Amino acid sequence: QSQFVESGGGLVQPGGSLRLSCTASGFTLDYYAVGWFRQAPGKEREGVSCISSGDGSTYYAGSVKGRFTISRDNAKNTVFLQMNSLEPEDAAIYYCALVVMTTTYCAPEYDYWGQGTQVTVSS
Repeated sequence: QSQFVESGGGLVQPGGSLRLSCTASGFTLDYYAVGWFRQAPGKEREGVSCISSGDGSTYYAGSVKGRFTISRDNAKNTVFLQMNSLEPEDAAIYYCALVVMTTTYCAPEYDYWGQGTQVTVSS
């Protein structure tokens, strides 16, 4: 069964950092663009950051630009999201998904979501 497994979430104080991992099982990530999305209680799911399969082009939502960094390690079949200078507004469940993207646009390619990983930012 093909799926993503997200991990690395937790509780962190404002200004802190977390590194999220998105590991694919059942298929090889090499040829796919992958993105991170998040959903806070009472809000719609939003795109956070995406990375292409070829040249590693990236997309960042304006709210996270300069604070978050997406990367991928195809040997580990994993995409990472390094989150620095976390703010309470970053608290959400974070999901990864296959995406269609440019450097200014990113959207999930399929409406299929894993369990996600919870990020809580609180003092």
